[in-house]
Amino acid sequence: MTVAIPLIWITAIIVLAFTVIAASVFVKIYQDRHDRDAFVTVVCVLSLTSLLATVCLLPVDIALVSGTTNNATGLKKDWAGPETVAHIILGLKIVYYLLYSLDVIMCLLVIPFAYFWYEEWDVDATTSGRIKGAMKYSFCFLMLVIILLVVGFFLPVARETKGHLDLDYFKKLLLENHGERALTFITGTLLCLGIVPYVFYTAPGLALTPQLLIRSIRGASLPSISASAHQDLLLNRERQRIIEARYAGGPSSRFTAKDRRELEGLQREERSLVRRQRVAEEGTHGTRKWLGKLQAIGRPFEILLGILVLLLSISIFISMLMTSIDKSKNSVCGKSCGYILAKMNIPNPINWLFVATSKVFPIDYILALILVLDLFIASVVGTAFVGIRFLWVSIFRIRPGHTKPQGLLMATVILTLTVLAANYSITMIIAPQYAHYGGQKFCNKTILETGTGPQDICTPTFVSTFLNRVTLNFPYFGAFAFWSQFAFLGVYLITLLTGLVRPPKSGNREAEDEDAENDEDESLLTGAGRRVNAAWEDIRGQTGERRNYGTDARVRGGDDA
Repeated sequence: MTVAIPLIWITAIIVLAFTVIAASVFVKIYQDRHDRDAFVTVVCVLSLTSLLATVCLLPVDIALVSGTTNNATGLKKDWAGPETVAHIILGLKIVYYLLYSLDVIMCLLVIPFAYFWYEEWDVDATTSGRIKGAMKYSFCFLMLVIILLVVGFFLPVARETKGHLDLDYFKKLLLENHGERALTFITGTLLCLGIVPYVFYTAPGLALTPQLLIRSIRGASLPSISASAHQDLLLNRERQRIIEARYAGGPSSRFTAKDRRELEGLQREERSLVRRQRVAEEGTHGTRKWLGKLQAIGRPFEILLGILVLLLSISIFISMLMTSIDKSKNSVCGKSCGYILAKMNIPNPINWLFVATSKVFPIDYILALILVLDLFIASVVGTAFVGIRFLWVSIFRIRPGHTKPQGLLMATVILTLTVLAANYSITMIIAPQYAHYGGQKFCNKTILETGTGPQDICTPTFVSTFLNRVTLNFPYFGAFAFWSQFAFLGVYLITLLTGLVRPPKSGNREAEDEDAENDEDESLLTGAGRRVNAAWEDIRGQTGERRNYGTDARVRGGDDA
C-alpha cells in the first residue's frame, strides 16, 4: 500500500478537527448570550460535529476508492489486491456505520433529552429531578427507536425480479444481515424525514446565499447610510404628522383602526431608523470608522464570491434537473429499486467537472468538499431566514446571538436530517457517476490467455452502495427521495426568481429590531455602569488622597518637631 491511503486518512482527521472548531463557532455565534445551558451547548456541538463529519466523509470515500485504480492502464494498482481493497472498504464501512449510528442516536435520543432537560429548569429544581423529568418525556423517543429497529429487523425487503435484479451488482445490494437491514431502514426513514427540510430550507438557502453576498450593504459607505436613514426618517415623520393632523391633536381613541395600525407601524419604523442613523454616525468615528473602510475595501471580493456561489448554485440546479430526467426515463428498474441508473445517458456539468479534474490530484476532492459545504451553508441560511415553523406559525427564530436553547436544538435536528438528504442528493442526483466511482477508469479488453476480462476493476464508494441498498431494499424510500428532487428544483427556482424581482429580506425584521433595541439598551446600561464605577473610584481616590494628606502632614509635623 502506498503512502496515499494513510495520507488521505490523516487529511480526514485534520478535517474532523476543523469540523469540531466549525461546530463550536456556529453554536457560539447563534446561541443566546443571556440564555444558555452548558449541557445543551455540548450536545449541539457534538451533533453538528457528527453531521459535518458524515457529509465530509464523502470526498474521503471517493479518494480512497479512486486511489486503488491506475487510470493510465485501466487496471488495479499492484498493491490493490482483493484483500487490500476489502480492508479499505471495511474501514469505510465501520466509520460510516459509526457516524450514521451517532447521527441517529443524537437526533432521536440525546437531543430530545437535552430539550426536555432544559425545559425542566426551575429555580427550585434539582439535577436529579430534571434528569427524571427529561427521561420521562424522552421515553416516547426511545420507544420510537425500538419500533424502528424491530420493523427494520423483521420487515421483508424487496425481492422483485423483473429481469433487472439478476445482475450481480443488484444481488450484492440485497441485505441478508438483519442488523444492517435495521440500520438501513432507520436511515431510510430519517432520509425521507430529511427530504422535507431539504426542500423547504436548503432550496431557498441555495438561492438566497449568493443574493445576500451580492446585495449585502455591510460594505456600503457609512455617511450614505446615515443620509439615507435621515431622509427616510423625515418622510416617516411627515406621514405621522399627516395622520395626526386628521384628528387635530385629539385623543388616540378617536383614531380609526386602520390609522392606528398605520401609526403604530410608522412609530416602530421611526425607532428603527433613528437607531440605524445613530449606529451609522457612531461608525464614522474611532475603530468603527476603520472597520467600515475595511469592509468597503472587501466589498468587491464579496460580490465576486457571490457571483461564484451563484454560478455554483445554478450548476447544481442544472445537474439535478438533467440527472432527474435521465433517471425518470432510463432507470433500469424504475420505482421498484428507487430509480437506480445503470449508466448516465444525459451528462451534467458538475459530474463532468469532477471527473475531468480527477486527473489532477487533489482538485476534484477540494471541489467535492466545496460542494458539500455549500449545501450545508445553504441549509443554515435557509433555516435562519425561514425560521422553525409549523405551517405558518413561527415556533423559534434562528438569529445570531439571540437563538434560544430550544431553537438551537431543533435547528440542529433539522440540519442533521438535511445533511442526510443532501448526502443522497450529491451521490444519486448531482454527481452520480463521480460519487459512485470517483475518477476510476477501467480497461474492457479481454485477456488473450483466458478470453475473459478482469473482474471488479472499478470499486464503488461505500456511501453509494449503502444508499443504493436503501433504495433497492426499501423502494418506497427511494421513490419518495427521487421525486422530491423535482420539488427541490421548483422551490429553488421560485425563490431565485422572486429574489431577482424583490431583494431578500429576513422574515424576522420585528424580532431583529427588538434584538437591536435590547442590545442598545444593554450597551447603554453597560456604559452607564462603567461611568458610575469610574465616578465611584474617583470619589474613593479623592477621599484616600485627603486621608493620606492629613496623615502625611502629621508625619511631617512630627518629623519637624
